Amino acid sequence: MSDTSTPTYEVRHRAAQHAVTVTRTVTMTTMNEVVDEIPPLVDWLAARGQAPSGPAFLRYLVIDMAADMVVQAGVPVAVPVPGDGHVEPDVLPAGDYLTTVHVGPYDELEAVTGDLLDHAAAEGLRFDAHPSDAGDVWTSRLEWYETNPVEEPDPARWVTRLEFRLADG
Repeated sequence: MSDTSTPTYEVRHRAAQHAVTVTRTVTMTTMNEVVDEIPPLVDWLAARGQAPSGPAFLRYLVIDMAADMVVQAGVPVAVPVPGDGHVEPDVLPAGDYLTTVHVGPYDELEAVTGDLLDHAAAEGLRFDAHPSDAGDVWTSRLEWYETNPVEEPDPARWVTRLEFRLADG
């Protein structure tokens, strides 16, 4: 059994993944607005006779921790599903991703993310991201929520997988 208090990091290749998403502009204090899109998104899929092909996720597209952030709530799907103007079809890009798994409450994710970013810097890994006037623009910076909090109410047991796409070459 591994020590879950010591983070482990892995570079993993992932194939492109179809998804349906809702994109919101939020701040750190209004992040719940995008998180709250996940249950209706799952219901939206069910109403169309579809089911997620994996856990729900947040995908951070533009990050400025002190101002606005552009974030997608999403769920992966096995085949493309047409959107409706609010829900949009999307594809999570293929590529190499730096990954780690966190077991514990969501309010610890900011520190876990900082540790992942520090690890990448120490290893000389570059992310598929670039600065802009609006903040750091990421191709694919994912938080996968592998535990449904409704089914597992103990935050100490929630599993979240971080996957940040690395730059090519």
